[in-house]
Amino acid sequence: MVDGKADARNRAALDILVTGAGYVGLAAAVSLKQARPSLAVAVVDAAPAGIWQKDGRASAIAAAACRMLDQLGVWAEIAPEAQAITEMIVTDSRTSDPLRPVFLTFDGEVAPGEAFAHMVANRDLNGALRRRAETLGIDIIEGVAVSAFDVNGAGITVHLADGATLKARLLIAADGVNSKLRDMAGIKTVKWDYGQSGIVCTVAHERPHNGRAEEHFLPAGPFATLPLKSDKDGTNRSSIVWVERSEDAEKLVDSDDLVFEHELEQRFGLKLGEIRVADRPRAWPLGLTIARDFVAPRIALAGDAAHGIHPIAGQGLNLGFKDVAALAEVVVEADRLGQDVGALDVLERYQQWRRFDTLQMGITTDVLNRLFSNDIGPLRAVRDIGLGLVERMPRLKDFFIRQASGLSGDTPKLLKGEAI
Repeated sequence: MVDGKADARNRAALDILVTGAGYVGLAAAVSLKQARPSLAVAVVDAAPAGIWQKDGRASAIAAAACRMLDQLGVWAEIAPEAQAITEMIVTDSRTSDPLRPVFLTFDGEVAPGEAFAHMVANRDLNGALRRRAETLGIDIIEGVAVSAFDVNGAGITVHLADGATLKARLLIAADGVNSKLRDMAGIKTVKWDYGQSGIVCTVAHERPHNGRAEEHFLPAGPFATLPLKSDKDGTNRSSIVWVERSEDAEKLVDSDDLVFEHELEQRFGLKLGEIRVADRPRAWPLGLTIARDFVAPRIALAGDAAHGIHPIAGQGLNLGFKDVAALAEVVVEADRLGQDVGALDVLERYQQWRRFDTLQMGITTDVLNRLFSNDIGPLRAVRDIGLGLVERMPRLKDFFIRQASGLSGDTPKLLKGEAI
């Protein structure tokens, strides 16, 4: 049975259809429509309408991604609620150690007055991108999954679960690490499970964090403290990303509040005074997933659909924004030249641009996790010496800051803050 809305969509002819109304999917739609208003762009998402408003998490947005969001016309709305990371420190210790010596410190600027990253509430980021999409006339279809698609030379026909069909020249799959579109396209992945889970929650604390982020390398995995904007009532807050072995993480999030807060305090410490958990902790299993191909006829993968990496370097979302910037630049250039935006030779340019960088980051985070998530004495000594050497080499520290800010390598125009 096809309802009236579905019947209307049957008649719609699109240039580009994006699946997934998360940050990557919305940013892709906005980037393309803003650069080429003549393109007919729509977004379809399987999640129920409004579910994004219940996401209490926050994300680290690198400087390059902030420049892109500014170019897309949304950063001015986000910035008042964003918290700049003004300093980053790294320690390597055990939970039981009475002292945690700081091995590495980073100043948080890539340029005077420009922080290398900001912490942004997911609701604020998603909401700003949605409002920009609506302003540009992008239709967002929610609560409907893609059930199948057919590629037919000049286009792709997408079948939705409500019985509607949409025709487009290009389908962008931004539907997450467990992408159904990727599977439907027959794209294989390289993947493995780390046996770890990431516990995420917000913590209220007595004293201000002053914009400092901290990453403690503990035997079970990294424990990151990321500064958040204070509440309207002035409550100091930080976001926690706490990696534990999966069986321990499940026990922790299911435990009594007092038990959880006690374990949290052992890792968080008392440097910011008394702490309390401000929301319900949740745990997500961690693994490495990299698509063997980023494109197929009429289809391009972006964000977690193309790659899911360990959060140890905080680069997952920023890799997704880099995908968006590169894909938008390739597609817009092709459209300006009168080329078919969904043709495989056009999409191959995007794949060549992004695949090596993604593979490199996946390998880097994998090695870092294996190097630091253990308690092997000789290995601890070697890595601590390494951290100490980096601390004493300003040029190397500057290199790492550029990497973390997303401004290294072959950077797409949007990430430089330039129009495409």
